[in-house]
Amino acid sequence: MRATVIQAPHDIRVEEVPDAALRNPGDAVVRVVRACICGSDLWAYRGESARKPGQRIGHEFLGVVEETGAEVTGLRPGDLVVAPFVWSDGVCTYCADGLTTSCVHGGFWGSIGEEGQSDGGQGEAVRVPFADTTLVKLPPEALSDDHLLTGLLALSDVFGTGHHAALGAGVRPGSTVAVVGDGAVGLCGVLAARRLGAERIIALGRHQDRTDIARTFGATDVVAARGEEAVAAVRELTGGQGAHAVIEAVGTEQSMRTAVGITRDGGAIGYVGVPHGSGTGLDLGEMFDRNIALRGGVAPVRTYIEELLPGILDGSTDPAPVFDHAVDLDGVPGGYRAMDERTALKVLVTF
Repeated sequence: MRATVIQAPHDIRVEEVPDAALRNPGDAVVRVVRACICGSDLWAYRGESARKPGQRIGHEFLGVVEETGAEVTGLRPGDLVVAPFVWSDGVCTYCADGLTTSCVHGGFWGSIGEEGQSDGGQGEAVRVPFADTTLVKLPPEALSDDHLLTGLLALSDVFGTGHHAALGAGVRPGSTVAVVGDGAVGLCGVLAARRLGAERIIALGRHQDRTDIARTFGATDVVAARGEEAVAAVRELTGGQGAHAVIEAVGTEQSMRTAVGITRDGGAIGYVGVPHGSGTGLDLGEMFDRNIALRGGVAPVRTYIEELLPGILDGSTDPAPVFDHAVDLDGVPGGYRAMDERTALKVLVTF
């Protein structure tokens, strides 16, 4: 089969790799119908996170079950399914707590472990461990609706991650929310905050095409500034107090400093931006004095899929607009370049 591999920084290729195949009785093989490129994939592309030459890449996909192992009971060939970005056994103590990203038997698509190279999401097929507890069935009629299928793909990572940030920030009905970052996760944070009943949502971003999406997702205000200028603008919009809930979706020292600066005393920051850069940007003394809470981390999106799925199916929440550029499998290397150069927000991969 053909799949995307990374050979070196800025060297993404589509190559022939061994076919996805059952290894264990709880496995399933899924033929990929939709995948995408994540902002976190760019850290490997840019050489800021380690990958071995020839390693698979991609962790967001949905598709059709082709084959199941002998112990799989909840799925059968032909089922349309979405996969979260981490597989999980569904029974360990972490899974029982809803923290599927810490599953003791879990793993990340494209990783290299004791069983060798796992399949990446940006390929023609994927072997899925613990298929019954990892995969979520979708209505089969979605296969004939391209827009709906694209929105459902967001359940694999980006929408669930925005939701995780909103929960960490304590978004509640009537609250004022500020979102740091105008990437796909930040935009989905706006959508999640609206879904949770926020009254006012302030989106921080300097790219109008992205902040236009933020407005359609529910942002009531846009601050096109960074650093101290952004802090001052949010403070002015909120009568000097700041936002009850702040979503940090970038992961840099500057973005975290901004998040602290715009949080209301007694408020909370939900952080899901993958940390990178020179430091945390946290002043613990300031956070202590102002009673600011910090919650977040890797989003256990498997835990959220069933909760978020109905809204996408009935159209009340539609994350599909974050996918602003589409390629086929051969076009994936160009898709990485487009996202790296910021000419694309999030690239959809169709099969």
